Amino acid sequence: MLNHESKNGIEILTFDNVNKLNILIAQSLKEEVAQYLLKPNTKLILNMKGVEYVDSSGFGALLSILRNSKNNDSQFKICNISPDVMELVKLLQLHNVFDICDNIQDCIKSFDK
Repeated sequence: MLNHESKNGIEILTFDNVNKLNILIAQSLKEEVAQYLLKPNTKLILNMKGVEYVDSSGFGALLSILRNSKNNDSQFKICNISPDVMELVKLLQLHNVFDICDNIQDCIKSFDK
């Protein structure tokens, strides 16, 4: 479900052929991402490119990943959110909760700050 790439000590996860983050894959997403958060102080980016729809269980999975990363002294950022999904993120006031960047490069640069 996710492709993994490491760049400068930053773990980058990109959805592979997934356009909906819903109840069908939310649990799998949490479990797959949890593997990368086993080590403390992990820097993790979730690239949402191609994801056009997120339901409540999808947002629940993202919040769970965020909580898991904070409990592990890790950093979790999200990028490439589609305009439709971003509308929902703002409606739910989650843009104040998640660290969201426009693209992978912006995420990588923001880790240095």
